[in-house]
Amino acid sequence: MERETTVLIIGAGPAGLATSACLNLKKIPNMVLEREDCCASLWKKRAYDRLKLHLAKQFCQLPHMPFPSDAPTYIPKHGFIRYLDDYVSYFNVSPFCNRTVESASFDRVSGNWAVFAQNTLSGETEKYSAKFLVVATGENGEGYIPRIPGLDSFSGEVMHSSSYGNGEKFKKRKVLVVGSGNSGMEIAFDLSNWGAKTSLVVRSPVHFLTEGMVKLGMVLLKYLRVDLVDKILLMLSKFKYGNLNEYGIERPSKGPFYLKKATGRSPVIDVGTIAKIRAREIHVMPSIENVNGRFIKFVNGETESYDAIVFATGYKSTVRRLLKDDGGLFGEDGMPRKENQNHWKGQNGLYCAGFARAGLFGISKDAKAISQDIGLILSHQF
Repeated sequence: MERETTVLIIGAGPAGLATSACLNLKKIPNMVLEREDCCASLWKKRAYDRLKLHLAKQFCQLPHMPFPSDAPTYIPKHGFIRYLDDYVSYFNVSPFCNRTVESASFDRVSGNWAVFAQNTLSGETEKYSAKFLVVATGENGEGYIPRIPGLDSFSGEVMHSSSYGNGEKFKKRKVLVVGSGNSGMEIAFDLSNWGAKTSLVVRSPVHFLTEGMVKLGMVLLKYLRVDLVDKILLMLSKFKYGNLNEYGIERPSKGPFYLKKATGRSPVIDVGTIAKIRAREIHVMPSIENVNGRFIKFVNGETESYDAIVFATGYKSTVRRLLKDDGGLFGEDGMPRKENQNHWKGQNGLYCAGFARAGLFGISKDAKAISQDIGLILSHQF
């Protein structure tokens, strides 16, 4: 059986949902394929309990639906899940769940995209055909754990942050968190609050800001250059946190918003982690050299034993596994080669949403741009 539509969207995370909603408003037929049994599975199944949006709500809303005025400035996990479910219902987005896309290729004879997906409930392989294909699997396709010599010998528990809920079961246990981004810092804080003996690997310089500083920076960026905004935020951060070198934490040489734009790496919004580091309730460690059983050796020569390791080392794109004819849109890392404002558009009706390294704000821009472009192309054909 073959299903045909005008636009086929792979992925029912925020990027796929937003793109479908924008297309629905334009009455452009579309289908959404999702490998999990629900939409927004990253948020519903792979997000820790205390997670909340790291930017103020006005920078995180999806197209055509602002957050309620009485919602908190920084939306917690369960509040964002409710928002997404309301979004799906309001814009009549109906994903085909339990569909694992195995391949997507452009048929030059028909001029359509041919997509094969396995229905994981029935075991059958289904074919979908569409004039336009939107890859909305995003940057967070699957959890990434770096290769570390001897890691397979570790006799304790190893998990990626996507499997971490809270620190209750780690009470009084020695836990090493690897990763100094927002997830790593917040998970370390959570573990410490639950009574775990927590250490945190900080491998590279990192910026610490408060929620208020980030919100101020987002507002100032509307009026000032990035370098000027960064100078203001660095001054405020230094006043708030002082010099953290003695605790094993350095600041980057470039400013926080410059780095966000250039590399996609966000500054850390401090939830109380710095106070625990200063109180020695969380111990900062350098990079890992190797693992031997429960013993972990660090590059400074120190060796410590741990009961568990939590890798908050981010995610990686999986798009190259399924996409056969991308026309050079994606690089080897599964991210768009183009870094300009049209990074979302490829050849032969191929688009990508959620790959801009700009969070939900970037997702919203991608979805609107893609739907507008497809609408313009279709209007010229009829």
